[in-house]
Amino acid sequence: MTAVTSGASPRAGGSATRNPRKAALASRETVVTPSPPAPRTWHRPALAVLLLGTAVLYLWDLGASGWANAFYSAAAQAGSESWKALFFGSSDAANAITVDKTPAALWVMSLSARVFGVNAWSILVPQALMGVGSVWLLHATVKRTSGPAAGLVAGLVLALTPAAALMFRFDNPDALLVLLLVAGAYCVVRALEKASPRWLALAGVAVGFGFLAKMLQAFLVLPAFAVAYLVAAPVSLGKRLLHLLGALAATVAAAGWYLVVVALWPAADRPFIGGSQTNSLWELVFGYNGFGRITGDEVGSVGGGGGRGWGSTGLTRLFGSEMAGGIAWLIPAALLALGAGLWFTRRAPRTDRSRAALLLWGGWLLVTALVFSYMGGIIHPYYTVALAPAIAALVGTAAVQLWRLRARPSASGLLSGGVALTALTAYLLLSGSSWQPWLAPAVLVGGLLAAVGLFFAAHLTRWAASAVAVLGLVVLLSGTGAYTLATAATTHSGAIPSAGPSSGFGGFRGGAGGPGGFGGGRGGGPGSLLSTTLPGASLTALLQQDASRYTWTAATVLSNAAAGYQLASGAPVMAVGGFNGTDPYPTLEQFQQYVAAGRIHYFLGDGMTMQGSTGSDAAQQIAEWVASTYQSTTVDGVTVYDLTAAA
Repeated sequence: MTAVTSGASPRAGGSATRNPRKAALASRETVVTPSPPAPRTWHRPALAVLLLGTAVLYLWDLGASGWANAFYSAAAQAGSESWKALFFGSSDAANAITVDKTPAALWVMSLSARVFGVNAWSILVPQALMGVGSVWLLHATVKRTSGPAAGLVAGLVLALTPAAALMFRFDNPDALLVLLLVAGAYCVVRALEKASPRWLALAGVAVGFGFLAKMLQAFLVLPAFAVAYLVAAPVSLGKRLLHLLGALAATVAAAGWYLVVVALWPAADRPFIGGSQTNSLWELVFGYNGFGRITGDEVGSVGGGGGRGWGSTGLTRLFGSEMAGGIAWLIPAALLALGAGLWFTRRAPRTDRSRAALLLWGGWLLVTALVFSYMGGIIHPYYTVALAPAIAALVGTAAVQLWRLRARPSASGLLSGGVALTALTAYLLLSGSSWQPWLAPAVLVGGLLAAVGLFFAAHLTRWAASAVAVLGLVVLLSGTGAYTLATAATTHSGAIPSAGPSSGFGGFRGGAGGPGGFGGGRGGGPGSLLSTTLPGASLTALLQQDASRYTWTAATVLSNAAAGYQLASGAPVMAVGGFNGTDPYPTLEQFQQYVAAGRIHYFLGDGMTMQGSTGSDAAQQIAEWVASTYQSTTVDGVTVYDLTAAA
């Protein structure tokens, strides 16, 4: 956090002495923060331990969650069988309709399934490896501005964030999004060192591909990236602006090529774009998954058009019961770190890289947190994983830098206050819980003791000070670490997983799977909007019988219901109406044509109609037509209509 002017060469130093004004002007366009000291001998072994520990945490018993989010697992299965399904992100190998996201994350899972077969491990292991990669990249990024110790602490904080443990052990697109955004931050830091347009353009490419993982959410980091470079790059203002324009072009190219290809592809020769009402990827990007998430006006959503709300908005939203367990543990400490860092670097030269890093990570945290706090559309607790790298970087940087400055009363006071604030935050989060009731008072007492010791650390012996530092780090990570371990030890599945243990944590309760739960059940009826139940043996055998004779072995309303049948049978199942049952595909006329041509064998489900208050009612029309036209039987608790029998 301190600004240190880099030393000049002897000749340059003499010139500066003779002409101070010329030297001052020149310093504005040079890097004035020296590179961090070379890593010591302990750094590489410590990094290896960190990465190995992260891999164990994210990979241990990974298959226990089964298909995790079966909605995406079914699409990965489809992509492993059809290159067209892989490219478009289709829900089924026959390419009826896509998932309601751009498919970059599915590309990774589908390719893995092609190589290693379709199973829980082939789908989930890439996510865990993305987590290890994110920890490594964050460490490397922070190390370049604040030294190896800060990089290690930042990586450790990210690894022990509950929302990160949840998403890096799951098959949602967020794992790839986080990896690419951290890669973008690394490229920005490299660009800042020598005002490199190439590195800045690479940052734009990383964010652009992040867009292909989760669309406009990836762009929330762009203001922070731009401000950091505009303020601190060691080059003239005109060149800074020119470099930023080049990076913007790289972002648009990396994100936009896919939109253009899909727009130009004949609609009759590709799947319907799930989540849209007009079969348009542009509508999906800027509507349902774009600005509709901000305003709440998402046509076809279960919450759009005055439907179900998504919780109260405001600055305290991230500390509410739905989200706090995944991310809130270190938010106060990160904000304190940001404020302290900006104060200590207030007189630093414009090109100071320590302050540039604060602008990057602080801007990332503030913009993303404010959007999450006030967005009126669909939002889920696991979205908060996008905050984890920024929180980890700020905490890691501040912890190490304040420790180095502990001889200053202001630094020791901030360090002590940060630990006490973190302990109090953990106590408040844990105190209302029946899960590990001893942990809350233990963290609070340990935190207060560590805070006192850190305040006087400059006056202690070397060994005593080291012991206090270790105690402070343990307290800093005790709450979030314990909750992360509980998250990793719990099976999570379904469309809306939450970090934490399976029970006993009040509002922070995780979305646990298991028999009959989200994605873990077998038999007992069809799936629903947010859950997937795998069919019983009799229904599975029925779906597999003569499946190769049909384009779709079955059709059913809602994507999660279709996913369960498809994963169990291994044959394409049409998701009528898409995820919410509100997509206008297929229309009743199209469906009747498919049936007349003998392309669909069964229709599954009774009363499975559209779930949103807006959007198309084509799925409901189809379900009603089938029920009024064909005889039904019940197999394993599921209503089955044979569409090849006489009407």
